[in-house]
Amino acid sequence: MAINSEKLGHILKDFVSATNDVEGAAIVTPDGLPLATTLPSNMDDERVSAMSAAMLSLGERIGKELVRGAIDRIYVEGNQGLSILTSCGEDAVFLVLATQQAKQGLLMLEIKRALGDLKSILM
Repeated sequence: MAINSEKLGHILKDFVSATNDVEGAAIVTPDGLPLATTLPSNMDDERVSAMSAAMLSLGERIGKELVRGAIDRIYVEGNQGLSILTSCGEDAVFLVLATQQAKQGLLMLEIKRALGDLKSILM
């Protein structure tokens, strides 16, 4: 089944524009290929996708070695904002870039809602 990148792109654009303090988002394969992105103009889609896949791979190893089970979400929090990588089925991950001011509880609710829309297209 072919993945509809255009529909994924629309969902990402809607998510980024409608969610407070979100600066960008991407759907990435576990191999590091971008399926759809809405990232700030100063970021390279392919580079961000490759880093996301590396972060996922490392997170999975950590989860396994520390006996934490399957990884659902990976956070990277810096002094300028958050990067949240969330599983989106077996064939994709959802990367969200948010500002430092983002309210994490509300952000998680919005991510969960967007995941439902994204998974319906990916399956």
